[in-house]
Amino acid sequence: MVQTKIWKKDELDQAVKAIKRGALVAFPTETVYGLGADAFNEGAVSKVYAAKGRPSDNPLIVHVADVDQVARFAERNDWADKLMTAFWPGPLTMILPVKADTVSTTVTGGLDTVAVRMPDSDLTRELIRLTDSPLVGPSANTSGKPSPTTAQHVYHDLHGKIAGVLDDGSTKIGVESTVIDLSTDQPAILRPGKITPAQIEMVLGVPVDSALKHVDANEAPKAPGMKYRHYAPDKDVYMVNDADWTKAIVWAQGQLEPVGLMLTNDQIIAHQLSGMDFVWSLGADDESAAAKLFAGLRRFDDWPEVNTILVTTLPDIAENAAYNNRLGKAAGDHLVNELFE
Repeated sequence: MVQTKIWKKDELDQAVKAIKRGALVAFPTETVYGLGADAFNEGAVSKVYAAKGRPSDNPLIVHVADVDQVARFAERNDWADKLMTAFWPGPLTMILPVKADTVSTTVTGGLDTVAVRMPDSDLTRELIRLTDSPLVGPSANTSGKPSPTTAQHVYHDLHGKIAGVLDDGSTKIGVESTVIDLSTDQPAILRPGKITPAQIEMVLGVPVDSALKHVDANEAPKAPGMKYRHYAPDKDVYMVNDADWTKAIVWAQGQLEPVGLMLTNDQIIAHQLSGMDFVWSLGADDESAAAKLFAGLRRFDDWPEVNTILVTTLPDIAENAAYNNRLGKAAGDHLVNELFE
């Protein structure tokens, strides 16, 4: 078994050495922690799938330190150049045509496209620069489980399977990047994130298809999060709309075992839940809720007495699409009302 280390900023050289010898290193981004391997080292990339238990047709996002690195493996176009200028470094992943004989089909999931982004983390961009290679970077967790937003989350899932984790504290955004497909005639959102379709349309000056695509069982997804079960703890998760919380709390209080409740600060105060053990605060606003969602799911998943988790939805606006999307996948789109039937 590998002895997994947690490295601080001043130990960056240890992470660089590990990547260069073909090992796996988890790294911080503004969204979630990624599981890094040299994108041009097929053996190292294969280890990513093994460590995560990830399906082999689920493509990996390639992370770059600067725009120039993109030309090493992908075909840029005018749309990409505009979005790179507007949103990089930041939480936007672009699907572009892949250059022949560059990254392997292990990276692309066998497709003729490749996903690429530049993370908004000075530490991770320096890691990529020093290794002199783009890094693949799926979320650094067991495949399908809630994504990691701290180094400790990564260690929990992957200790003994990877060389180490580069620790830079909690992530700021807490949900994965927006993914936009730029390889077709019309730009299309494949996964919602902090960057909204309206923001992208403002930059591109063309309509963006924001209707999320369904991927069939025999179809290869172009981006992570499209096909397989994602973001879900082992416990049962139910979504709770704001108007249903009173009834949900009464139901929870009537159960023999504790029920995990995840609400915003205002909801906690309104329902007089402050200070209760099985309540997880999602914070004061929608941005905080997105940043704290996965951490709350993980907390209750690790609590043996809890078998059910109730989580608040956010208002159905574009800025909350990523939160509601991840929550929907974690809950299998189940609403708390099903428990009252």
